[in-house]
Amino acid sequence: MKLNQTVEVVTQRIRQRSQPTRSAYLERLTQTAQRKPGAQRLGCANVAHAFAALPINDKFRVVAERALNIGIVNAYNDILSAHAPMQHYPEIIKVEARRLGATAQVAGGVPAMCDGVTQGTPGMELSLFSRDVIAMATAVSLSHDTFDAALMIGVCDKIVPGLLIGALHFGHLPTVFVPAGPMTSGLSNNEKSKVREKAAQGLVGRPELLEAESKAYHGSGTCTFYGTANSNQMLLEAMGLHVPGTAFVNPGNAIRDELTREAVRTVLDITKARRFAPIGQVVDERCIVNAMVALLATGGSTNHLIHWVAVARAAGIVIDWNDFSELSEVVPLLTRVYPNGSADVNQFQAAGGPGFVIRELLDAGLMHADVLTVRAGGLREYTGIPAGTPDGHGALHWVDAGASKDDSVVRPASAPFSPHGGLMLLKGNLGRSVIKVSAVPDDRHVIEAPCRVFDSQEALHVAFGAGELDRMCLENAAGGVVCVVRWQGPHANGMPELHKLTPPLAVLQGKGFKVALVTDGRMSGASGKVPAAIHVSPEAAAGGPLANVRDGDVIRLDATAGTLEVLISADAWAARAPDEMPEALRHANGIGMGRELFAGMRRNASSAEHGACTWF
Repeated sequence: MKLNQTVEVVTQRIRQRSQPTRSAYLERLTQTAQRKPGAQRLGCANVAHAFAALPINDKFRVVAERALNIGIVNAYNDILSAHAPMQHYPEIIKVEARRLGATAQVAGGVPAMCDGVTQGTPGMELSLFSRDVIAMATAVSLSHDTFDAALMIGVCDKIVPGLLIGALHFGHLPTVFVPAGPMTSGLSNNEKSKVREKAAQGLVGRPELLEAESKAYHGSGTCTFYGTANSNQMLLEAMGLHVPGTAFVNPGNAIRDELTREAVRTVLDITKARRFAPIGQVVDERCIVNAMVALLATGGSTNHLIHWVAVARAAGIVIDWNDFSELSEVVPLLTRVYPNGSADVNQFQAAGGPGFVIRELLDAGLMHADVLTVRAGGLREYTGIPAGTPDGHGALHWVDAGASKDDSVVRPASAPFSPHGGLMLLKGNLGRSVIKVSAVPDDRHVIEAPCRVFDSQEALHVAFGAGELDRMCLENAAGGVVCVVRWQGPHANGMPELHKLTPPLAVLQGKGFKVALVTDGRMSGASGKVPAAIHVSPEAAAGGPLANVRDGDVIRLDATAGTLEVLISADAWAARAPDEMPEALRHANGIGMGRELFAGMRRNASSAEHGACTWF
């Protein structure tokens, strides 16, 4: 199938834009790869320190036999349900490496925090910047420089982008990512949301809410909605950085451990000179575009419009929101997974999963097929679904995804849910922002109403609890409200997820009011069915236009035309002096829960549109 013209044009534009930085990156990669392998490039004392604790047989292999040595970077902890299964992965990897005549060492661990635990608390203000901390921790781990290849063990929100950024700074190493899969299905996302909305109205108490939440989040694995964690896995499949089809196989599944062993076999295969494919060469402009297309086709997390800008930059590639927007015009929406529908990721996997989606996109000419991956068969290998014998001990094989097993969850490119992608760029006098349009019903794509300005999500909750937002909706002709929550960007407070805004806004919308959210913060999968213009850039704390908005201004959010505007004359708008972030709020954002340590990151972070990066 001939490549779609828009995909080709966007790829070529990215390639031309990135030429200076990509060329410099590849030159560094080539110079590093030309050094002596592994332990041979280190002094005797260095080698002795590096392998002092290895079992004697492993030590002999790596030092005397010059066996390949795999560095393991592990995000394991057992407060993240998604990472708890990874406790035993290093031993599985070491045993398989030994069987194949190689060695493996845990190069280091990286921090991994859960937004589900920290949402609505001060700890959430460390979340976005934890991505760059993870990247740095990955670099520290690999800086021992004794490795011929690497395995990255991690799944969740900031962890995979952080591991990927760190790995790309060691782009000379063949690298494979190793996930653990989603938890089995519990209480449905829709039922969970209903209980949350009842709690927001005071109709149920803490015991009922906790019971519902515990039924939804009940075991090992990622959360089952299609938020950032599971979008990560879809994008890694589309980039060819996993063992094919690994993303959504549940922990405890008979073939889960065998897929981890296959990751060892895969990384050793690509480390051999006959098919050397370091991650810095795999992740090129075409690979990044494939990830962007997969994100749009599945209505994935809006967080990736921040994270993948940073990931691309780590490989010397420069992308922007215009690239996403242009691709979204031609990439069809092929999935309906919560919050874009009622299905969870287990239902998505059962209906065809990533293999189905990637095949459809390749066959429609919407993905680059001529790319390097960690597999010899290229991206076509990622159209299969892994299988094995019931006891998990038989040889892995891959079966064709076939037709959709449930066309309410996944559809072919010839009959999509929408001809356009799930994300949209909004532009206007309020700046540039994004909206997960696939999660919003068609009759909510345009909201025009007076606004109420808040300096924090807590202030919105207070106003909601006091009935102020209900009264505002009832008293204006538009019958609604646009809630502006500002001072939530990287400079202001680290750009936390504003998950707790969803229940009160959903309650207002459920009463028939026209409701929208506009913020320079993040919402990810929590945006749900309420129209939300998020990641507004530049942010208010950096002098962005949200600092000029006043209570009562009429704002129009138009997801059809792709605009976000305050309806005021240009002269009146230009004459306004921006509000300053309250000093008491700025001070409070920097104190407690370790936030003092992140002051430099808040000060130096680039805008959301430029990846909210603290390292360039």
